[in-house]
Amino acid sequence: MPELPEVEVVGRGVRATAVGHRLREMVVRERRLRWPVSPELPAVLRDRPLVATGRRGKYLLLGFDNGTLIVHLGMSGNFRFLAEPPVAAAHDHVDLVFEHGVLRYTDPRRFGAMLWHEGAPEAHPLLAGLGIEPFDPAFDGDHLYRATRGRKVAIKQLLLAGRAVVGVGNIYASESLYRAGIRPGVAAGRLSRPRCDRLAAAIRETLADAIAQGGSTLRDFGGADGAGGYFQLSCRVYGRDGEPCRSCGEPVRRAVHQSRATYWCPRCQR
Repeated sequence: MPELPEVEVVGRGVRATAVGHRLREMVVRERRLRWPVSPELPAVLRDRPLVATGRRGKYLLLGFDNGTLIVHLGMSGNFRFLAEPPVAAAHDHVDLVFEHGVLRYTDPRRFGAMLWHEGAPEAHPLLAGLGIEPFDPAFDGDHLYRATRGRKVAIKQLLLAGRAVVGVGNIYASESLYRAGIRPGVAAGRLSRPRCDRLAAAIRETLADAIAQGGSTLRDFGGADGAGGYFQLSCRVYGRDGEPCRSCGEPVRRAVHQSRATYWCPRCQR
């Protein structure tokens, strides 16, 4: 599933290629995404300029002059800008047609979404309950320490839940916990303030590194220009079970909790 860095990379690509241009038409070939695409949406967006892009957690925000198109990439979705688009293939469900090219939404599993919202996007029910952004100046060790008090849930599960901080998905939770030297299964409430300081810093550093490297391409993710990310090549634990830890040489371990794989070094993470 595209996580925060991948969505940020897509958003930056859309900003570079389409912001400031007028949407000529929206072509919907398949409405049956996670939630059906509204049949009124093409008329709402026709001839409207794209004025901004943004991101909230894993949601991509396409700001038009009359509202916001809230996009979730689901498990396998991606946007690609095509100056000369080829004939649409089976999984090319939506085209946003501008005068200079097409933003094509492709989603083999159809778990993504395109929802229209007028007014402030943060008021939409999908966004209103999300936690603080990891790059918000208010996200620090003190915030994480307060969010973990009294919590018996494993720290990795708390990160994935998106209430203490938003957008830290499975890959980046494992990598952040490794950088902070914290075992994924430790109870969140047991973390000391110094460990929360280290973890907050590790989350920001991990996500920033991933964005700089174009995100992670594990299956079919690509940015708006079609290029894949390469953060996965520098992962220190994720996907490396049985391989030696890059720091101490101890074999990386893997466990599955709630259908998600967790990776850690038993020596570096205590």
